[in-house]
Amino acid sequence: MAQASSMIGRTYPIAEPDALTEIEARVARLQRDLSPKFGPRSSWSALRAAPLGVAAADRVRAVVPFYTLDFDIRLPDGRTLYPKGYVINPLRFVRLAQRLVIVAPGDLGWALKAARETDFILVTGGDAITLSERSGRPIYILEDRVKARLGLTVAPVIVEQTGQKLTLTEFGPRNRPGPTAPHTPEGVR
Repeated sequence: MAQASSMIGRTYPIAEPDALTEIEARVARLQRDLSPKFGPRSSWSALRAAPLGVAAADRVRAVVPFYTLDFDIRLPDGRTLYPKGYVINPLRFVRLAQRLVIVAPGDLGWALKAARETDFILVTGGDAITLSERSGRPIYILEDRVKARLGLTVAPVIVEQTGQKLTLTEFGPRNRPGPTAPHTPEGVR
C-alpha cells in the first residue's frame, strides 16, 4: 500500500552539493604525483620500516604479550574495575586469525608462497606500496612499536598465536627463504 505524503509550508530545492560528488571533484583536482610537495616516498617517515638482523639459526621461541595498565580503569559509578599496574594477557580474550610473516624485501617471494590468504606480510625495508602493487597483495611495513612489542630481532620470522602466547619461528641459513618452496625448521609443525 502506497503511503501518501503531504506538504506543509514552502519547500525549497536542496542547495548543498552531493557529498560524494564534491569529494570526487576535489580528488580530480589533486596532483597525481605528490613527490614535488612531499619528496620521494623513500624519504617519508611514515613508510620507514623497522630493520631486523638476519637469522643465524633456526629458532622457535614464545612471547606472552603481557600489558601493564598505566592508569586505573573505572566504572561509570567511580569504582575501580582494573587498577593501575594490573597485568593482562590480551590473548586470554582474543584469537588472532592470521599470522605475521615478517621478511626482508629480498625474501618477499618466499613470503608470498608461505603466507596464507589471511596472513599479514610485513617487510623490514623497501617501498611497501610498490611491493603491494607488484605482488597484487597487501604488504605492510614492520613498525618499530610492533618490533619492540614482540621482541623481534631477526627475519625471516613467522609469528602466530598458540593458546595464550605467540610463537615466533625464525628461519636460519639452512632454511633461509629462496626460490624454492618454504621450509619449516625441524621440530616445528
